[in-house]
Amino acid sequence: SCTMKLNATSEMLPLSWPEVTDMHPFAPADQARGYRELFSDLEKVLAEITGFDAVSLQPNAGSQGEYSGLIAIQRYHHSRGEKNRRVCLIPKSAHGTNPASAVMAGYKVVAVECDTGGNISLEDLKRKTAEYAAVLGAIMITYPSTHGVFEEEIVEICETVHAAGGQVYLDGANLNALVGLAKPAQFGADVCHFNLHKTFCIPHGGGGPGMGPIGVKAHLKDFLPGHPLVDNGAGSEGAVAAAPWGSASILTIPWVYMRTMGAVGLKHASEMAILNANYIAERLKNYYPVVYRGVRGRVAHECILDLRKLKKSAGVEVEDVAKRLMDYGFHAPTVSWPVPGTLMIEPTESESKAELDRFCEAMISIRAEIREIEEGKMDRNDNPLKNAPHTADMIAASDWSHPYSREQAAYPAPWLKDYKFWPATGRVDAAYGDRNLVCCATAVEGFN
Repeated sequence: SCTMKLNATSEMLPLSWPEVTDMHPFAPADQARGYRELFSDLEKVLAEITGFDAVSLQPNAGSQGEYSGLIAIQRYHHSRGEKNRRVCLIPKSAHGTNPASAVMAGYKVVAVECDTGGNISLEDLKRKTAEYAAVLGAIMITYPSTHGVFEEEIVEICETVHAAGGQVYLDGANLNALVGLAKPAQFGADVCHFNLHKTFCIPHGGGGPGMGPIGVKAHLKDFLPGHPLVDNGAGSEGAVAAAPWGSASILTIPWVYMRTMGAVGLKHASEMAILNANYIAERLKNYYPVVYRGVRGRVAHECILDLRKLKKSAGVEVEDVAKRLMDYGFHAPTVSWPVPGTLMIEPTESESKAELDRFCEAMISIRAEIREIEEGKMDRNDNPLKNAPHTADMIAASDWSHPYSREQAAYPAPWLKDYKFWPATGRVDAAYGDRNLVCCATAVEGFN
């Protein structure tokens, strides 16, 4: 479900400069003037893009940004003598970390239903805001939602929460569909985090590092994360990271990205991200139904393909399709989230039309393989999907007992004869592995 896009070499180059990498986070201010200028400029650009009045660069991850924003809201309510506002509404279309962040910040989570189109149910929202009006602290909204749609009633949603005394936290995980097109602060959000490791090109995966700065409206400015040792412009309270500006060195990456792209380039990137997602949805709609669409029949920056009926018709699970994609040279998109039995696809603006077509052709080819199972032409239990991925060792082995050819296993598409990625290992039982951990550490006796 994460935005994964091109990390250009030009953006990464400053990380090789000793002036960037060798600076201690608590170096005297007069020795870090360049860094301070970078921080200031980045805060101004992020504020301009999103419409917020102030920005904090301290949070080290999107989840930490969520926590920071919720704590800022909480401290705001406390400053008004409203310590009872401890309920956080979270729609079922929200980002997965939202409930955990709310609980960590001390809120009671109350879920809000979605309608059949994947949008927040206004009826249920109004019912919940009325019920919890005296204790409502905030709502956490992901926009566009993880259902891959723009909430058509986003302004009314924000107004409804504000009328009940709550604040609006907007999860910026999907900001890649908004930059240059809409400003969260202008349609009602009070606070929002920005994943610099998603929308603004810091590489991520394998645990980070990430950055999740937050932007706030003026009334929340005094409650941004401060620092007890270094003046970061937000006082001395509320620190969420040991370093005053988080993982400062990697802030050079989004700074170069934004300054290189400029306003026109950033807007174009958002437009292409949305266009690419809709292109995939349209090319594949006759093979895999798209679960959610907006009122105009379009998706936002990602689309969710429905594979649930394939289990009954062919015994094929979404995991089988994900593993088979590896034989075609693709790492699978997000599996079974936010809807079980589906694939969520977010191409971003980074992929060319040729690459989008190659992916679509792979998905269409896999659907043809599934159809052969449905028609009884291929065994339901011994087929290319159930045995995927196929490793070089499997293909080169002298024994081949499957009812399909080695060529169909390893080279199901013509381009693979020119560009073939060989998976390092075959199918593993992921569920069993999750439940039965194996300790790889050396036993104490090994240190004798």
